Amino acid sequence: MSNEKPKADKAPIHRRDNSGHLDPKYAADLDARRKAAGGKDDNQAFLGGKASSKDDLAQELGENFVKTAISGEDGIDDDLDQVVAEESGGPFIETSGATEFADGEDASNPKGAKREPFPTT
Repeated sequence: MSNEKPKADKAPIHRRDNSGHLDPKYAADLDARRKAAGGKDDNQAFLGGKASSKDDLAQELGENFVKTAISGEDGIDDDLDQVVAEESGGPFIETSGATEFADGEDASNPKGAKREPFPTT
């Protein structure tokens, strides 16, 4: 066995203070490294520039997630319980006969067409 003393480790890197905040020198070093590596900060995170959806429900749920993450309050029930234009009238809407029934002949029932007999089978 050798009587060599183990080499002393380097001094630990001071990254955070006792309250958990980043050391300003370390934060500046990280930012400089990101800029040197060609990092682009466009504030789009993982969305890749597309921050909306064509699906209304997906858009609503995404917006609610961001609202909840920022404020800490869950408001999805209030948002989904709002009355929207599509709900006006429901499945039954009272209209006049003139609105519901067509006048005259249409292309599938021309004026000179032969009338088919009543089906007997």
